[in-house]
Amino acid sequence: MRHIEHHAQSQQFLYKQDALTCVLQYHLEEQQGKPTIMAITHTGVPSPLEGQGIAADLAKAALEFARGNNWKVRPVCSYIDAYMRRHHSFEPLRA
Repeated sequence: MRHIEHHAQSQQFLYKQDALTCVLQYHLEEQQGKPTIMAITHTGVPSPLEGQGIAADLAKAALEFARGNNWKVRPVCSYIDAYMRRHHSFEPLRA
């Protein structure tokens, strides 16, 4: 299992390998002053690290975090949209 870091202040999940950084970015949408939706806006993996399942690990970490907080997910990023369609257990999170 990869060590995925969650940086709540900057609203990112990060994975670092070989001085390269992979990132999943999101922002929270609030209702009545409380976060209710995690809008995942970008997933990026540098080309030397592509094809190793890193984006999938970032996606899973973010989606599990949203689930643990009872948030819905708005998959703005096309990768996250496709990931959620392939992994049916995350579909109920879709906003």
